[in-house]
Amino acid sequence: MGKRLAELTEEVTKCMVKVNGTHLINRALDTLTTFDIQRIVMVVGYKGDKLREHLGDTYNNIPLVYVENPIYDKTNNIYSLYLTRDLLEEDDTLLLESDLIFDRSIIEKALEGDKDNVVVLDKYQSWMDGTVAELNKQNDITHFISKKDFDYSHIDKYYKTVNIYRFSKEFSQNHYSPFLEAYCKSVGHNEYYENVLKVLAFLDGTVLHARVLEPSDKWYEIDDKLDLHNAETLFADDISKYQMRYGGYWRFPFLKDFCYLVNPYFPPSKMVDEYKTYFETLLHDYPSTGSVQNLLAAKMFNCNQENILVGNGAAELISNLMSSFSDETIGVILPTFHEYVARTPEDKIRTFTPQNQDYNYTIDDLKTFSADIDNLLLINPDNPSGNFIAKDQVIELLDYLKAKKKRLILDESFVDFSTENDENSLIRRELISKYPNLIIVKSISKSYGVPGIRLGVLVTADVAILKTVFDKLPVWNINSYGEFFFQIFGKYEADYKLATKKIAAERDRLYEQLLGIPFLRPIPTQANYILCEVSGMTATGLTRTIMKKSNILLKDCTGKTAFDNKEFIRIAVRDRNDNEYLIDALTQLV
Repeated sequence: MGKRLAELTEEVTKCMVKVNGTHLINRALDTLTTFDIQRIVMVVGYKGDKLREHLGDTYNNIPLVYVENPIYDKTNNIYSLYLTRDLLEEDDTLLLESDLIFDRSIIEKALEGDKDNVVVLDKYQSWMDGTVAELNKQNDITHFISKKDFDYSHIDKYYKTVNIYRFSKEFSQNHYSPFLEAYCKSVGHNEYYENVLKVLAFLDGTVLHARVLEPSDKWYEIDDKLDLHNAETLFADDISKYQMRYGGYWRFPFLKDFCYLVNPYFPPSKMVDEYKTYFETLLHDYPSTGSVQNLLAAKMFNCNQENILVGNGAAELISNLMSSFSDETIGVILPTFHEYVARTPEDKIRTFTPQNQDYNYTIDDLKTFSADIDNLLLINPDNPSGNFIAKDQVIELLDYLKAKKKRLILDESFVDFSTENDENSLIRRELISKYPNLIIVKSISKSYGVPGIRLGVLVTADVAILKTVFDKLPVWNINSYGEFFFQIFGKYEADYKLATKKIAAERDRLYEQLLGIPFLRPIPTQANYILCEVSGMTATGLTRTIMKKSNILLKDCTGKTAFDNKEFIRIAVRDRNDNEYLIDALTQLV
């Protein structure tokens, strides 16, 4: 009935819901009818007349046989399957549920080989729910584990049932049908047919062979609107639906994310272990209020408590900061990180686009640009260009703007990856007090490798600005896991400095390798990403192709202001193994 899909199943059965414009049942039948299948039996109940009308009596010249469950609202799938027991005994059977979306490769795996009875399984992942199984070395199922017996300490041994099975005629005649009937009569009709398999595997000694999927075999079970959204992302023809999510990619464990920016070398395993040790305590306890968070951040960044604010990611601080300048103009260098522009009134934005192919600019360019603006925004290194201005030059620019009574909004989210990274940050107590016209924003997610706990800081001696931003923050804007990061970071500061050096070295190595890809022109950078101009194809075409072939997500910069009709992608720097995987995938496209 698909009640959790709400209005989507008010007038149609669950399998008639559309995924990216195609009915779920049509997609399944389009795949199934490419195999040597003699007939397709469908058990119908809720809105069964709508399904009959939609499909008819044949599909791609394969006969459709309908079996009706008149008490579908009082029974579960064990009774629906029980109603087909006579048909099960007539032929070898492929059994699957209609709320699945799946690759053709999965049906191939179910049908291949000489094993009579096959259960399709996938390595357990966090997004999965329902019955799991454990296997022996021969990939035979030793037993099924229900939800109530699920033990998270054993998940490395668990395989999730995909709800696609292959049964021989003999198995159905001698084992499955008799047990199905007995189970229905003794236990009832409001059960799951997997329970019969569980009993057979335990009592009857039946050998059920597992066909374990590869990470590249895509499938999803659609029970609610979130499942539908995930399935539409997974089976989309392009990567736009991935990019529109802005994260949450643990649901797609096969994905290699070269789109969003992290530090693969931090935090170290010991720091992660410390988090695990206190996980339950942090889960149950409230975090401190903002004043304590600010004190912890001041200790981490060696500045005064009254000069720093902690945000739920830099995004929260950017939003509150930019709304504080409602009567002042903001100078923006294009192309840029969109969040600042999105949070600023359009009539207050003034733009400067460097007129060269690498989008490079100097402080002389910025001095000239600043003549008719109140506040200059400088992302350093810039995003996405990677352009970098050294610390002494930024200070020269600050002096210039101070004399002109103008502010500099400096985003330092990537400065730790720049050459001589210990020297380039302006978050220094003496500099903050000297330049009240300086406002620094820094994302902790991007450089410290902890985007999941959402941390960022805003630093300035302008107490009026700080108060305006602070007054817009809730009393608890940081959770306990974020606060704990500040609390323990000092023990791992040396590890962090080493990690930034490692990623800087890996960035430079990746840049050299990208120079050898004929359809890419990488632009020199001091950040943990590399902007590349694409030639001979579109950026959208490249990102779509490499996703389909290699499950790699790249940032498609199509439509970004200032790129005009040029084609650009942005590549996040990951660890060496992942970067080598990327280079191999790009090389295969040559």
